[in-house]
Amino acid sequence: MRAFAIRFGLFAILFPAVWGLGGCGYHTLGAATHLPPDVRTLSVPVFATRTDAYGTEAVMTDAVIREFATRTRFRVTPSENADADAVLHGTILREVISPLTYNSETQQSSSFLITIIVSVTLNARDGRVLYQNNNYTFRQQYQSTTDLPRFIQEDPAAVRRLSREFARQFVADVLEGF
Repeated sequence: MRAFAIRFGLFAILFPAVWGLGGCGYHTLGAATHLPPDVRTLSVPVFATRTDAYGTEAVMTDAVIREFATRTRFRVTPSENADADAVLHGTILREVISPLTYNSETQQSSSFLITIIVSVTLNARDGRVLYQNNNYTFRQQYQSTTDLPRFIQEDPAAVRRLSREFARQFVADVLEGF
């Protein structure tokens, strides 16, 4: 009888613990979306920009489209589509490149930090705001080529890396509702 009581006691303790693990946040890809269930198509027009930098808006938009297409079951269109269930508007508010390190031998900066601030709003077809963040701030460091005859512009690669990081974080925030 004592063995039965011990087993029953263990079962009474372990069952709720194991049962509770079922709700610990694990889910299948795209299943935890906090968007309304009627959102099946998503329109992502090219981000607007308030900067003088050329091409960043296209790179950021492409990264977001690729991330939504990869991580969700939404049909993503790369232009503003009146038939879309939701439209994502993004604006690059600021893009700044700052020197980080200085090479005293060459009298040049040897590494830089690129900072991009983005505002995004996801609207339902009826105009409801489904998600909004007016201050995404992302940074990416890159090294500068010090050999001027073989100079390679390094900041486009940094913008691509930064765009992928932004897209991963943004899509996760939209899907998880943070």
